[in-house]
Amino acid sequence: MRRRTLLAGVTGGLLTAAVRPASASGRRVLHVRPGESVQAAVDRVDGPGWTIVVHPGTYREVVDVPPDAAELTLRGALRDPCAAVIVFDHANGTKKPDGTTYGTAGSATFTSAAPGLTVRDLTVANDWLRADHPEITGTQAVAAYTYGDRTLFENVRLLAHQDTLFVDTTTPDAFDRQCFRRCYVEGDVDFVFGRATAVFDRCHFHTLPRDVGFTPKGMVFAPSTARANPHGILAVRSRFTSGAQDGAYKLARPWVPSYETTARPSLVVRDSLVGPGIDPVAPYTNMRDAYPWQSMRFAEYRNSGPGAVITVPGNRPQLTAAEAASHTPARYLGDWTPRQTPAT
Repeated sequence: MRRRTLLAGVTGGLLTAAVRPASASGRRVLHVRPGESVQAAVDRVDGPGWTIVVHPGTYREVVDVPPDAAELTLRGALRDPCAAVIVFDHANGTKKPDGTTYGTAGSATFTSAAPGLTVRDLTVANDWLRADHPEITGTQAVAAYTYGDRTLFENVRLLAHQDTLFVDTTTPDAFDRQCFRRCYVEGDVDFVFGRATAVFDRCHFHTLPRDVGFTPKGMVFAPSTARANPHGILAVRSRFTSGAQDGAYKLARPWVPSYETTARPSLVVRDSLVGPGIDPVAPYTNMRDAYPWQSMRFAEYRNSGPGAVITVPGNRPQLTAAEAASHTPARYLGDWTPRQTPAT
């Protein structure tokens, strides 16, 4: 029941369709307060450039931002991301009213296909728990599923267990870019995964304790980058902590989906602090032996901390300084420079 305890301190109310426009004439701003619905505000967006301000409270609902809501900003009214929480509890194996299941992507609390989306100063969570549903074997439960180009998350908490954050692309051959800046992401199995070009800058990744009798308990990353895409997931100036025992987690495993067997997952972790929760001897593992991690594009550069100690060099590919110059936020994001918001 850990997740529900975590969210219980924020007040909320029953959802209605009421949302309040800004009082200033001509401003494309909507305010959402406890007892109202974030999705109702999204439904009122009728073109690019809107802002939705979510006031402190817990909003228990599923939110889906359509592609035509381009350049939308969804932000908390306060700079504290704990103040406004969007949360729901679908899992992959949860049954819909028609008897089918939601699937991994369909389990997401928050989904966006909108280009130019900005999300700031919020918590997005999926508080579905395995212990509450032993009858369900599809235990992936996504907090956020994003697949629009130029997606920016800043000062956002992303909370779930398995498959917390799904960074995807609009089509298999698109190289959609996403940037996560000063975000907190926690989970246990593959909790950052997908084929997007995704930059994590000054983020905090936290691995959760998991009540299983085997190790590894889970993995942080599971990239599924298209072979033609030179840039997959980049974590820079970030830190990795753990609530599990030392060495219980792997840094990553490659995901080669059955529907895209030509994928060649890419992950670079650089200039980051890796805590003792990550296995320093063998930080990578296979998802399937047919696609060994050694044949993928996994590398590190100038990491520190007990989980970054190189004991078996062959298990931890390192970039040279020249190679590292190609693995920076600017190189990954290209002609898109996300707007900077000063940290508090």
